[in-house]
Amino acid sequence: MPTANYQQRKGWLATYFDRTAADAWAKLTSDSPVSRIRATVRAGREEMRGTLMSWLPADMTGMRLLDAGCGTGLLAVEAARRGAQVVAIDLSPTLIGVAKERMPDDLAPGSIDFRSGDMLDPALGTFDYAVAMDSIIHYDTPDKVKVVAALAAMTRRAVLFTFAPRTPLLMLMHQAGKFFPRGDRGPSIVPVEEKALLATIATTSELAGWSPGRTRRILTGFYKSQALELRRS
Repeated sequence: MPTANYQQRKGWLATYFDRTAADAWAKLTSDSPVSRIRATVRAGREEMRGTLMSWLPADMTGMRLLDAGCGTGLLAVEAARRGAQVVAIDLSPTLIGVAKERMPDDLAPGSIDFRSGDMLDPALGTFDYAVAMDSIIHYDTPDKVKVVAALAAMTRRAVLFTFAPRTPLLMLMHQAGKFFPRGDRGPSIVPVEEKALLATIATTSELAGWSPGRTRRILTGFYKSQALELRRS
């Protein structure tokens, strides 16, 4: 299970995204005008979401998908359009409220179950796929891997997640605190070297029987993230 540090940081993130940044996040995930910095983040997130969706089946009829850290629900909606039964969960009740308000009218009632809570809650059941897009980037590497292992325990086919790759440019930006203007800065991320992450995954007993698959790094302006697929061997 994740550590006490994980629990503490999770509480901080819940407060941040539910109060401080809720309006800004809702705007970022809409088509409203944003600053140049946020425009690069929006573009990067759209490219990342497209990448993760390309790794999922085109027809997901009869499949269950967990959108772990769903925010305002953009990925959940795309998966539901492919026929998946989606459980979309986020720490922020405010963002879940936005997601529910934005639920397209053409989607079947019940195709997305939006919830506020813990994405690792065993009561959520089991899934064919779990996706965690930019929802574990704020945790230390051991906790990242423990979260992925917990998601894998709930998943039959594949876990898709993202992490912040440790690159010279990202570390410079991270240390300088230039992701956002000082008065509107998001929570810090914890970059990790890809080799170190894969080594930790390989030595984690809970992930025995899981193998790394596709990966893709997206570096778009102020958005720096890398997707990784873990599949059952």
